[in-house]
Amino acid sequence: MVIAAAALLLGGGGLAAVATTALAGNSTPDTAAGHGHTVVATTVSCPDVGDRLRQVPRGARLTVSKGLAALDRQVATAYEQMTDGRGDDVLGHLKRQRSKTIGTMADAIARDAKRPAYLMKMSGCTAKPTGAAQDSGAGYGTKSTQDGSGQGQFPGQDQGGQDQNQGGQDQGGQDQGGQDQGGQQGQQGGPSPDDFADITAVQPNAGEPPFAAPQGNGASTGTFTSECGRNEDGHFNSDNVIVTPGVSNGAHHTHDYVGNKTTDAFSNDRSLAASDTTCTNGDLSTYYWPVLRKLDGTSEHKPGAGHDGNNGSVLTPASVTLQFRGSQAGGVRAMPQNLRIITGDAKAFTNGTDNANASWSCTGFENRQLKDKYPLCPQGSQVVRTFAFQNCWDGRSTDSANHRTHVSFSDRDGRCPQGFTAIPQLVERITYDVPEGNSFAVDSFPEQLHKPVTDHGDFINVMPQDLMNKAVDCINNGQECT
Repeated sequence: MVIAAAALLLGGGGLAAVATTALAGNSTPDTAAGHGHTVVATTVSCPDVGDRLRQVPRGARLTVSKGLAALDRQVATAYEQMTDGRGDDVLGHLKRQRSKTIGTMADAIARDAKRPAYLMKMSGCTAKPTGAAQDSGAGYGTKSTQDGSGQGQFPGQDQGGQDQNQGGQDQGGQDQGGQDQGGQQGQQGGPSPDDFADITAVQPNAGEPPFAAPQGNGASTGTFTSECGRNEDGHFNSDNVIVTPGVSNGAHHTHDYVGNKTTDAFSNDRSLAASDTTCTNGDLSTYYWPVLRKLDGTSEHKPGAGHDGNNGSVLTPASVTLQFRGSQAGGVRAMPQNLRIITGDAKAFTNGTDNANASWSCTGFENRQLKDKYPLCPQGSQVVRTFAFQNCWDGRSTDSANHRTHVSFSDRDGRCPQGFTAIPQLVERITYDVPEGNSFAVDSFPEQLHKPVTDHGDFINVMPQDLMNKAVDCINNGQECT
């Protein structure tokens, strides 16, 4: 059954061709074969400006948010131009656009803080190969190469970093280029057959489910679970209130939401606290992640979907489990109100995998976790996505300029970095009944090619304080509370 699914993938199976382009100055004649020139499958790789931010004064936040969204829009437009073979100097034009946008962001920061001159060195981008070169005379192939072994580390264990899902692509007052990002290219650019792995062929590499609380002397072994549904109400948008607040379509892909019912780009602490929730225990927190789509050839021409290269029918999860766990090293303290955490990296295909943290598996095989592959599951087994969030907090800030440095992961023994303290660790487990042929993919930025390594999760703590205190008591006292 798994073999049949793989054959469907290699034969098409709902997957479209990888983006290909002949870059100016990079094409070479293949005279021996008698063909025209070599076509290289590429994507656009740019330095992650948001990841490098260390200080954003309050007065500069909206300008920076719009700037980050503009940078993402520019990259998406450049990727489209490369894919379609339009433009003689795509990367040069992109560099000029980015330089202007980054300069506007730096000027805004400089009004109340030291000018971040280092950002100006991040305007240049490169063309990142995604697979083997292909000859234009023989037609475009469908296969690309995904870096990595395909065997991910068990989530939440010494991952060494957090996601920056920097982004979006709203105009934001910057130089945009204004190109439509995917209505005509469909699911072009991924995923490829190489992005899938037969879960039965993966060696066990993780602890057994169901993600038991830590054990050992002094460990806080309890759990607290919020039951918030599966997004049956259809709360979707392509905003990103953590990274690009105040910017519509700031994520460039569609998010699934459970918990807080009103979360969008324009939410703030006050509006979130006044919202209703899908959680049965009154938890007002916001839990969201990119949707998973069935690659069935359908398309909605709207932001975050076909407009941004994300096509197919959205799959509703079969189950969503939101569990808070303890620490191997001792007790945990309450999370502060409005704490924001992002885990994983929406740009891990071009950024590298240092901050990648999402994990993929199949029911019945959850001791085998993948970080950079989608699982091909046997018949009757569901696809499983797992996000284990950072479990250490700096004790001061509910967010940081790059949305990373205020939280961290503990080491394998549960010890937090110096200056950090243990908080309940959110572990999200989401299952799906995948379509026949296993033709599915996570939403992504266009240039990230729907790679599984780009998966990520977002969380804003809006638990009422008495509920958070109950959660901490349950965890520290070794209880299992729902």
